[in-house]
Amino acid sequence: MLPLPEEAQAVLRDAEEHMKKSVVHLQQELAHIRAGKATPELLDGIKVDYYGTHLPINQLASISTPDARLIVVQPWDKGAISAIEKAIQSSGLGLNPSNDGNVIRIPIPPLTEERRRELVKQVRRIGEEAKIAVRNIRRDALEEVRRLQKEAHLPEDLRFAAEEEIQKMTNRHIERIDQLLAAKEKEIMEV
Repeated sequence: MLPLPEEAQAVLRDAEEHMKKSVVHLQQELAHIRAGKATPELLDGIKVDYYGTHLPINQLASISTPDARLIVVQPWDKGAISAIEKAIQSSGLGLNPSNDGNVIRIPIPPLTEERRRELVKQVRRIGEEAKIAVRNIRRDALEEVRRLQKEAHLPEDLRFAAEEEIQKMTNRHIERIDQLLAAKEKEIMEV
């Protein structure tokens, strides 16, 4: 491959960075989807109203998973236990926490077949959004390279080389997204 000018390399680096961020965002989104297994990440998106301030649950308590079907939340301030329990109940995750005054125990019920299929659809929708984000980044990078050709007099063969590199980068990230989706779907459908 021909060495690309610094401006074109900057476009490639920027596109690579944004595509990586899209994949990382997808991983975070997938971690929030309940797959029938207890994981502390399941509670990451929950905010607790703690004396008028909305804080993430992991800033108010330690979260552990003693087994695959139970999450234990141990608040550092016992006064926050009811607020944490209320936030978990209203989170829309379908969890029923119970507390004994010291800790909150959240049993993770097994998923029904219908719920598993709904979750797979949700995973696919989130995955498609990630793919669209990567493709939009590709489009912007291609436009930038074409603009460089016009303004900076980038030779046509270098423009083609940059476009080819952008496409390879896009293919790599789309493939990574597909791998993440397949793994999450398999995890959800496991009984």
